[in-house]
Amino acid sequence: MKHLGIDIGSTTVKIAIIDEENKILYSEYQRHFAKIKETLKELLENAVKSIGDTEVSACITGSGGLALSNVIDIPFEQEVVCVSSALKTYAPKTQVAIELGGEDAKIIYFSKHGIEQRMNSVCAGGTGSFIDQMAALLMTDASGLNTLAKDYDTIHPIAARCGVFAKTDIQPLINEGATKPNLSASIFQAVVNQTISGLACGKPIRGYVAFLGGPLHFLDQLRARFIDTLNLDDEHAIVPDNSHLFAASGAAFHADENNTISLQNLADKLTPELKIEIEVNRLDPLFESEKDYKEFSERMADYKVRRGDLSTYKGNVFLGIDAGSTTTKLALIGERGELLYDFYSNNNGSPVNTTIKAMKEIYSLLPDGVKIAGSCSTGYGEALLKSAFNLDYGEVETIAHYTAAAFFNPEVDTILDIGGQDMKCIKIKEGVVDNVMLNESCSSGCGSFIETFANSLDYQVKDFAKIALFAKSPIDLGSRCTVFMNSKVKQAQKEGASVEDIS
Repeated sequence: MKHLGIDIGSTTVKIAIIDEENKILYSEYQRHFAKIKETLKELLENAVKSIGDTEVSACITGSGGLALSNVIDIPFEQEVVCVSSALKTYAPKTQVAIELGGEDAKIIYFSKHGIEQRMNSVCAGGTGSFIDQMAALLMTDASGLNTLAKDYDTIHPIAARCGVFAKTDIQPLINEGATKPNLSASIFQAVVNQTISGLACGKPIRGYVAFLGGPLHFLDQLRARFIDTLNLDDEHAIVPDNSHLFAASGAAFHADENNTISLQNLADKLTPELKIEIEVNRLDPLFESEKDYKEFSERMADYKVRRGDLSTYKGNVFLGIDAGSTTTKLALIGERGELLYDFYSNNNGSPVNTTIKAMKEIYSLLPDGVKIAGSCSTGYGEALLKSAFNLDYGEVETIAHYTAAAFFNPEVDTILDIGGQDMKCIKIKEGVVDNVMLNESCSSGCGSFIETFANSLDYQVKDFAKIALFAKSPIDLGSRCTVFMNSKVKQAQKEGASVEDIS
């Protein structure tokens, strides 16, 4: 008799097929990018190719497993029960288990009195998704972060409670020249601090400690930060061979031998038509039809900036630079306000270097006799760029926004601006800025949030925006915080929501 364990997490799908002696015959671990049914089907078909179309008794676990188990008629078992069963078999000495997943973190204490579990609830700070977000800030991935961390010499304090606060800590460190190895090790240390302070809440982590889950399996430098912080020696730090598959292996132990199915038959159940029970609220589509979208696009087409040709331009030009939290923008305008050149790029950790790149391009394109007669900076890096490039002026963002908006529409009374990590609503009264409302400590709903969300589902922002246009049943993700949105997205994924609906 062979047993199949399926673990459907917030970001990955894992399967483990074990024999009667609890040896793993086949296993696989893959990100699902919100396509849970398709990914599981692929893994099952890969198993068929590897070990043949075997008859198995199966069991599902994981945060995304319950809704699916109901529709494919495979029993479900709670994750902690599965992990505990796997530990008793593969690492029986364990007294405390620390498990990090894509969006959840657990500490499980084993004692003679039973099992005590501590788990994150609504916040995914300090988990695999958090590590992915921070890696993207350093222009790498989680394994790149791990490689960089090997050469660290300093740990910087970084908040791990929430990706938003962590970005707020990391961005200035990048701009101040902190090295990538030091930032990488600091990010891992932040995860350790979050796990120990947020979950253990003062209860000691000691004795034989097992490290489980994908991030702790694949990232040895993250494990090293845990082992160092907890002051564990080699004997007491337990790193099982298949620590990323423990929930799946444990699920296999709980499979009912009286309920069997072949791997191919199980894969065949996972059709595109398979509907999972819907609990998450849905919204009306953005556009009911192509016709509605066309009408909207035509209406918006009236508000285009007038452009000029720099190569044939004669006269003076004026340069504006906006150094934002995540991007740098340059605009070169003519004497009548026409846009002759524009530049928009990620800061890549240095607004000065990004601006140098754009300035070199401008000078290579400027025709003979055309002179930059005035220059001004704005944004987060206003003072830095004014000093670095000896610009004529620095202007606060609100006034820069209003000056431009009033140029296009002198009657403007409200300006909305959504940037990388901030958003503003500027109220204008009788030609004067009357009120400015600004987000403070949270960047939920800003460009950085949208970009991170798109990347986590394997999309570029432009494509992610495009697929939303004709989604049939958009999901109500609420509006409070990225963390709460993540929870809603996870629930929607369990129900088989499409990436289009999530977008």
